[in-house]
Amino acid sequence: MPNVDPLILLEKDIKERLKLVPKNRKKDYFLYIGATANKKQLKDAVKCYNKYQQVIGIKLYAGKTIGNLAIIDIENQRKVYKILSELNYKGVLAVHCEKEKYLKSKLWNFLKPISHSFARPKKAEIESVKDQIKLVKETDFKGILHICHITCPESVELVDRARKEIKITCGATPHHILWDNKMFKRPDGLLYKMNPPLRNKKDVLKLRQYLKQGKIDWIETDHASHTIGEKLFFPYLSGYPSLHLYKNFVEKFLPSIGINKKLIKKLTFKNIYKTFKNKLE
Repeated sequence: MPNVDPLILLEKDIKERLKLVPKNRKKDYFLYIGATANKKQLKDAVKCYNKYQQVIGIKLYAGKTIGNLAIIDIENQRKVYKILSELNYKGVLAVHCEKEKYLKSKLWNFLKPISHSFARPKKAEIESVKDQIKLVKETDFKGILHICHITCPESVELVDRARKEIKITCGATPHHILWDNKMFKRPDGLLYKMNPPLRNKKDVLKLRQYLKQGKIDWIETDHASHTIGEKLFFPYLSGYPSLHLYKNFVEKFLPSIGINKKLIKKLTFKNIYKTFKNKLE
């Protein structure tokens, strides 16, 4: 993901990142390049997408999360879609959906980890998903809109309805399918702080139902490799290191909730391959 230090925004950043990848593994490595509202930067991002197999798509942060890469103003978000449309970009635009207007940072209290759920309410995600779908239509965006780490059943419903009109996909993480916000009440509750946050049990059960119905396109880890110290103590970073969850989640948990092998293959390979086919062949 591009919200690292330094940010991945330009071709020089791509080159520096690819230097870290062993030569014999470069065909196995993919990354997103970040989006800003700067036309020159977006031109460079599209150029990198067309030039490098490893650049899988462009990532837009429609709300503040980890790192310094967010476009919170709706007019600047519209500008991104408009410029990408003018550049005839047909790849994936992956979006972190949390609308800044509805975030309530003052509610966050590290002594009460569950306050994180109240500080980043469902409405922030739902309204941002509405915004992105509307912007795709208004600007005649030609690419694929991907809603990252979806957590709200209402968001899934918006995506599902929009499929009739635009190219759109969504993904869910193991942690948002496995756990609800009661995890915050554990002694190590701060470990479960992530953006978007864990939702209540009712929402999690509904999300599982939509996963079984094929309304969620794939499972994505949203892996965040913060240290325990960074999470349990200041700065109390958001994010979960979920790579280690993936194997058991796919092989044991998904079958336990009634997801068959055919759908598991779609959630872990087929739908992803279909969306990123031009990069994976």
